[in-house]
Formats: sequence, structure tokens, C-alpha cells
Amino acid sequence: MIPSRFQPLLFAAILSGLMSLIVSGIATIRSVGVDPNLLVLWVQNWLFSWAVACPTAYFIAPFARRLSLKMTGAPN
Repeated sequence: MIPSRFQPLLFAAILSGLMSLIVSGIATIRSVGVDPNLLVLWVQNWLFSWAVACPTAYFIAPFARRLSLKMTGAPN
């Protein structure tokens, strides 16, 4: 079991990994179409995207959480 103190980092890694996988797949297909190298290109684009998205998600998450709480009037 992973210690709970790593939850914010793990959440950012999982969320950014899944989101960047989907978005890079769509962008790759739109860019090159159905190509024999599609899977290779997709994985390359995804890894680069994830390398940017993961730290971004980690540092942006607290701001996004506060903003969404303000917008909904939810208690902290």
C-alpha cells in the first residue's frame, strides 16, 4: 500500500496520465490519420504530454480546488 502522504502526487499522476493519453490520442489521429505508425506516434506524443501534464496538474490542483469551491459555494 502506498502511504497516504503521497495521495496528491498519485492523484496528479493518474489524472494527468489518463487525460493526456486521451487528448494526445485524439490529436495524433487528427494530425496523421489512421497510419501504420499511429500507435508509436501516439505513445511518443503521450509520454511527452504526460511529462508536462503531471507536474502541471500537481501544482495547479490546489488552485483549481479553491476556485471550484468558491464557484459552487461548497464549504472548505
